[in-house]
Amino acid sequence: MQTLAEKLRLRTDPTIFFTSAGFTLVFVVALVIFPGPIGEAFAAGRAWIVTNLGWFFILGVNVWLFFLIWVAASRHGHIRLGRKGSRPEYTNLSWFTMLFAGGIGTVLMFWGVAEPISHFSNPPLPGIEPYSEAAAQDAISIAIYHLGLHTWTIFTLPGLAFAYFINRYELPVRVSSVFYPLLREGIHGPVGKAIDIASILGTLFGVAVSLGLGSSQIAAGLDALFGTGDGPWVQVMILAVLTGVAVTSIVVGLDKGVKFLSNLNIGMAVGLMIFVLVFGSTLFLLRGIVETFGLYIENLPRLAFWNDMLADNNPDTDGWGWQGGWTVFYWAWTVTWSPFIGLFVARISRGRTIREFVFGVLMAPSLFTLIWFAIFGWQAMEFDGIGAGARAALGDQAGQISAAVAESVPLAMFAFLEGFPMATFVQGFAVVIVAIFFATSSDSASLVVDMLCTGQPTPGPVHQRVFWGLAEGLVAAMLILLAGEAGLSALQQVITVVGLPIFLLVCMMIPSLLRGLAMEDIDHITIGLRPELSEFHRDAKETSAE
Repeated sequence: MQTLAEKLRLRTDPTIFFTSAGFTLVFVVALVIFPGPIGEAFAAGRAWIVTNLGWFFILGVNVWLFFLIWVAASRHGHIRLGRKGSRPEYTNLSWFTMLFAGGIGTVLMFWGVAEPISHFSNPPLPGIEPYSEAAAQDAISIAIYHLGLHTWTIFTLPGLAFAYFINRYELPVRVSSVFYPLLREGIHGPVGKAIDIASILGTLFGVAVSLGLGSSQIAAGLDALFGTGDGPWVQVMILAVLTGVAVTSIVVGLDKGVKFLSNLNIGMAVGLMIFVLVFGSTLFLLRGIVETFGLYIENLPRLAFWNDMLADNNPDTDGWGWQGGWTVFYWAWTVTWSPFIGLFVARISRGRTIREFVFGVLMAPSLFTLIWFAIFGWQAMEFDGIGAGARAALGDQAGQISAAVAESVPLAMFAFLEGFPMATFVQGFAVVIVAIFFATSSDSASLVVDMLCTGQPTPGPVHQRVFWGLAEGLVAAMLILLAGEAGLSALQQVITVVGLPIFLLVCMMIPSLLRGLAMEDIDHITIGLRPELSEFHRDAKETSAE
């Protein structure tokens, strides 16, 4: 493999690169030859996971959140995530802005209207009437639960592990480095390489699912504007064009241009949110933002531990209930992004303390998510009519957005924007936002996947990154065609299966971090400490010394 890597002028670990690339290409070819059996296998795998391990996903993320809060509040909270004497590279304002940039993506655009309306029209909690005030309150609480604090918990734990072991002890930029206290030099052997390969494949599929959802939303927007249709092949053509844009930016090295587009994109998204606030029911939404804080705090403990345990008694479910299609899907999908986002937040957080890192990464993006859903979610539900009196007053207009969501989830945002002035322009504006998020996310993901292969903080040769950019687009296209008319449901099946091994890896980061943090107090710990930890701590102190 080393000889082949040299011939191809690659700067990477040959085993990790070629094995990851080989699995990716085999999967794509298999999808072309055996789409039916593979689809059935993913469906069966997903059904088994959500039936037997759904509780594990839900409990696991709560454990991660409690661990992060504990470690930030503990005596370890003062430890800096960098070499001795290091200080943050960015001001608090710049850091918070970059955290916001790393997390918003196409996800809030895709679900900002669709999720609250879905729960509003079909309440998942028992005893709640559709379109009622109680349904509206639960809908907004569930949406923020899914994309707020718990989502950022899934990013923060790997991010902290990356920042601690890579920034502080300058280990290779790989997921296996996180397990150094457990594996020692084994991170460079077969076990470490297996961890890195699984992480790369998981990230690749997680990004591919996001690209698939983004292309479906762009197709829905273009269809609403120009009647172009939004079938699988239209989505694939959109995917091909935007993947081409992302690959072009890699080839010509438009790093500054990509950064400019990312910042512009953030400004456009915030501008769209302000537009909805100003031209919507402004006073209602301002009150809604404040009330949503209370609803989230009130409902979070109940939602965080709700397992839908009575689903087996409900004849309308197939044994694994509502949580299988929502919460378990979200956690499995999000965890496949955790190496990507975790590495990003670790890189921009060098020099910050553990306490600053944990509370900043958890709170800042979650706060923005709450405001986003409070504005888009409450306005969408008001358009649909909250309560029998409001729906009667709206007449034929009542329920139009929920009907659009029932027809096509990607159409939700564009159906919602029809209720505003300059609807056509604003819908086009939203398509551009999603498209730029798509292109910049693909470009950034290619860089991160390449770094996970090389183990270096600097990117490898251009053609390496181009390969991963094309691979992301190709996998996303195959998943779209595999999904066909099933759409989101088929993507849920794939990502739930792929997410399980990554979820298990992130669980193991907690004992590794605990052992690493114990090394910080080695002079005070004399019982039960293994000798090799003493050696690692001494090496780490020498590495981090100025």
